[in-house]
Amino acid sequence: MSTVPAPLIIYTGDGKGKTTAALGLAVTAAAGGRRAVVVQFQKGGGYSGELFAQLHLPAITIRQFGHGCALAARIKSGEAVCRKCGECFRENRKPGNPYAAQALAYAAQVLRDERPAVLVLDEISHALRRGHISLGKVTALVKSRPPETTIVLTGRHMPDELIQIADSVTICKAVKHPMKDLSIDARRGIEY
Repeated sequence: MSTVPAPLIIYTGDGKGKTTAALGLAVTAAAGGRRAVVVQFQKGGGYSGELFAQLHLPAITIRQFGHGCALAARIKSGEAVCRKCGECFRENRKPGNPYAAQALAYAAQVLRDERPAVLVLDEISHALRRGHISLGKVTALVKSRPPETTIVLTGRHMPDELIQIADSVTICKAVKHPMKDLSIDARRGIEY
């Protein structure tokens, strides 16, 4: 009996839902008693909704690698909201920051030591596009995955080289979104 290796899945595009779709796969794995690891590139806020969910799903580990927010603890508790100052985005985009390299090294360690059912590399395309990590290293990582590990890559503008080797690619396209179309701010428990 031949074993078909687990797929490489990509969620990309300009619309919302890429991280949510990837987390859905992680939750499905956890519900089936399997382990899932989510590595978030260029995210360090510490208050996103998915981090709260992880408290209820011990089979899922979520690690953020990115510049954090000075208000993170207050936002997490509900005492404050994001000021939209942009500091986290600016710091995460700075050339030479160590976050993406740390995230990729962690992902490689997880693959080697834990061999999870699902490994999500969330927002990895941004780190690639900004040159924080090399396409060659990411390609080598996904090609070296254990046959039982599904890897999920998310982020806008996914490189064509990764799209070509993926087994499943979904392009998320925004048709309407309340934050853009209705000027509704991000809501705790919905967008974060």
